Amino acid sequence: MEKKDRRIIKHPILPDMIEGKKVTIYYNDMPIEAIEGEPIAAALMNANVRAFRETAKRHEPRGIFCAIGRCTDCMMIVNGKPNTRTCVTYVEGGMRVQSQDGFGVNREVRK
Repeated sequence: MEKKDRRIIKHPILPDMIEGKKVTIYYNDMPIEAIEGEPIAAALMNANVRAFRETAKRHEPRGIFCAIGRCTDCMMIVNGKPNTRTCVTYVEGGMRVQSQDGFGVNREVRK
């Protein structure tokens, strides 16, 4: 079965999405196709990844909430840097993105 692209190409308010260069990023060591310059969170959502991190106390999953960099729900470890807001950090080919546990510790790589 062919994977459906979930990206919004036409939007009533935002500018149309222009086809960009396809690159590979690595989510928990798994290759994911992304478009260079799109937010990391958008690439992960397109790949059907919904939980980006877990909370520190209860270990509850968190993903996209505000999508404008104001909250902390989309924070992940990007290229070894914890607490990176993936909704406002843009894809570059070869990036390493890891699920984050609490305040920036990756307990184990989750697939």
